Parts: sequence; C-alpha cells; structure tokens
Amino acid sequence: MDKQYFYEPSRGHGLPHDPFNAIVGPRPIGWISTHSASGILNLAPYSFFNAFNYTPPLIGFASLGRKDTLVNIEQTGEFVWNLATRPLAEAMNASCAAAPPEVDEFQLAGLTPAPSRVVGVPRVAQSPVSFECKCSQIIRLQGASGAEINSWLILGEVVGVHIAQALLRDGIYDTAGSQTILRGGGPADYFEITPDNLFRMTRPSYP
Repeated sequence: MDKQYFYEPSRGHGLPHDPFNAIVGPRPIGWISTHSASGILNLAPYSFFNAFNYTPPLIGFASLGRKDTLVNIEQTGEFVWNLATRPLAEAMNASCAAAPPEVDEFQLAGLTPAPSRVVGVPRVAQSPVSFECKCSQIIRLQGASGAEINSWLILGEVVGVHIAQALLRDGIYDTAGSQTILRGGGPADYFEITPDNLFRMTRPSYP
C-alpha cells in the first residue's frame, strides 16, 4: 500500500492549504438569493451545499458565521437557490464579495432579479435553473463534544422549480449540457460539468 499522510484536524493539517474541502469535492454551489425584512436584496454563493430529500424536496447549505443570507432567512423564512453555470461564473464570483448588508449583490454582479412564483424572494433571471424555497430548519452545528460552533445549517423545502426549456431533452433534465460549475479545493479552483465527463451505470438488482 502507498504511504499515507495522516493528521488530526484539531492539531492542524501541516500543509500549505487545508485539504478537507478539496477532498470532499468538487461540490455543487449554493448560489442563494434572499432579501431582508426591509427588502434589500442579497445574493451569495455557498460551497457547503447539497440536496437531502426527495419528498418533500429539501436542499441545504451551511453558513460559516452569521452572514446576511442567514439573517435574511431568519427574518423572511424564504430563499431561492440559483444554478451557477460557466457563463455565470464571473458574476457568481462577484457576488461573493464581502459587501455590507446594504449592498445589493444583484447590482454588484450585473445580474437581473426576476420575480418568483411562490416566494417573495427574486431569482437570478440569467440562471437556467432556480429553486424557490421555504425555510424548514435552521440548525446551529456542534462538534463531537457537543460544543456549539459558529456555523449554521439552513434547510429549505423546494416549493417552486424553474428550468430553462433548452435543458429538458425529451422531458429529461440534461445535467451534462447545463455547464454547471462546481467548487473544488484550494483558494480558487472550480470545475465545469461537460458531456465529455458523462458516463452511465444502471443500479444493479439483487439477487
């Protein structure tokens, strides 16, 4: 067996960059739009994001610290997830700036807010897929010791789905053709889903 590098995270990794999120990756991006109770728009990407259930459909993301997105969801109970794609990568990155709460990241990134159908939060008009969500749980995370940490898991039920018609091929969503981007490790790594990466495996039956 090849030699392995071992470390205990509580003692530090001893490497130039923490490998944890590079190993758990690439990860889908939670590009989340919200607005404050007073109506100020916010748009921010979260790389700790995924889907968690079919019925009802649930998605979730982690906020490392009490950021504007978390505060807005606490105030309104709503948010929208927007698909980040290669043509929107630079705009998504622009919306990542640590701007103060009064700054509208839609404007900052040159994006257009489009009305949602079920929730009051707008979606990104340029994004080919959006999930309108109502918050179902906000959970403060804790370590194995039970001590709370400065991170929150926000879960939401998807109550409305917008999909660009071009991504529905014979009624089947074309993941490989979506140009979805994923967050990699390191300070600036991203990956793009392309048809060249596609392979298929059917689920085996047993016995």
